[in-house]
Amino acid sequence: MQVDREKCLALLGSGGIGRVVYTAGALPAAQPVAYVLDAGEVLFGTPVAGELAEATRNAVVAFEIDQIDCGSGAGWTVLGIGETYDVTDPGRVGALAERTPAGFSAIGGRVVALPLARLTGRWIQVR
Repeated sequence: MQVDREKCLALLGSGGIGRVVYTAGALPAAQPVAYVLDAGEVLFGTPVAGELAEATRNAVVAFEIDQIDCGSGAGWTVLGIGETYDVTDPGRVGALAERTPAGFSAIGGRVVALPLARLTGRWIQVR
């Protein structure tokens, strides 16, 4: 069963850990990141250099989160797709620092924003 955009945003708004899905050497790759939802965009920190940093420089990537209850087998999944950009406004970066989850760090690094041009979700039942 599909989840509408509004509910997808609400599920993303719970924050925490999600996966950035990108291309590395012509192959799919995914890396977990701590993130926050801000103004309808997923924001996460990366180092200045490295595979994830290079893969998220003005690039189209996907972002995925999910939650499944192991007891009941019920849960949901949300997938967003968009083109990343660096957040450079000091005011926005400072405001984010006050409300980001543990593990979200742009100290000595970058804050990457992913506007959610495409956002889909669905309720799942594993059993």
